[in-house]
Amino acid sequence: MKIEKPFRLGFIATLGVGLALLLLTMIGSLATILTYIGVAFFLSLGLEPAVAFLVRRKFPKWAAILTVVIIFLGVVIGVIWAVVPPLVDQSAAFVKGLPEFIKNLTAQPWFHWITDQLGTSVDMTAILKQLAAWAANPANLTNVAGGLLKVGVGLASGVSGTLIVVILTLYFTASLQSIKDFAYTLVPMSKRPTFISMTEEITGGVGKYVVGQIALAALNGVLCFIMLISIGGKAAIIWAFVAFLLALIPLIGTVISCVVVATSQLLLASPLTALVVLIYFVIYMQIEAYVISPRVMNKAVSIPGSVVVIAALAGGTLMGILGALVAIPIAASLILIIKQVVVPRMAKE
Repeated sequence: MKIEKPFRLGFIATLGVGLALLLLTMIGSLATILTYIGVAFFLSLGLEPAVAFLVRRKFPKWAAILTVVIIFLGVVIGVIWAVVPPLVDQSAAFVKGLPEFIKNLTAQPWFHWITDQLGTSVDMTAILKQLAAWAANPANLTNVAGGLLKVGVGLASGVSGTLIVVILTLYFTASLQSIKDFAYTLVPMSKRPTFISMTEEITGGVGKYVVGQIALAALNGVLCFIMLISIGGKAAIIWAFVAFLLALIPLIGTVISCVVVATSQLLLASPLTALVVLIYFVIYMQIEAYVISPRVMNKAVSIPGSVVVIAALAGGTLMGILGALVAIPIAASLILIIKQVVVPRMAKE
């Protein structure tokens, strides 16, 4: 095959490859912003059922949106006010009392039991003494300060990211219907009714899923806080908030929160407290799996259990915790598209 004007063809092809690489680089640079947009959009879909509920109760659309926005802002501010000050105070107290904490750790019965099990292969007491000496050495304060500075920068980025997500969520909530109406105009008129029907079903299912997952996580956090307060656990509000965040992860979130909270109480309180935490979470996980979760999530997404596991694992592998959160509604949306578009089209051929 003879190619005429090979120089021009190669030049154009090179420009195309360069443009593709440039676009990929730009997408990689904007990954954080795209993540903020995705989280905010999913949260706005979760707030949409609340807006629709108020509209059905004879609220004007603007009043329903304003009410939901005010409640959402109140919840965010309340959580920040309740969690951030104790977190800062207890972190500072922990760093200050670290040498004494390490010293008292060697007096715990469970520590002696672990030491006896390890035998002479690992000298846990010597390791802890070296750690205590390092923590008590003023010369190491510079390194600690540098680490705390990095933690502070990370917290500042988290706070700014949270603020951006909140602002985007409010914007998407107020203009979600306008965004969908504009998207509908880009579809040919002959296919628009089907597209609108599927889009409304998908966004409604995703919104209910987001609401259901947040409700389950909030219940987990509240009950964890009540349980820790009842048994005299340490830093109850902080670990309840951690349990809430971890419970947002589908399938394994409650299991991870069980391990994290129990380990924290083992180190900060006592083995008996940690044992009570473990027993509580084992009972709670059974009730959540067989009683609470089916009642909360039965109207959210219709998806087989095996697909739920595969979607969560794939999403977590590709995009971390955010991928695990959004993988299930995306899988449900793909199943809906296959059922309503692909299968009927294949049946006609």
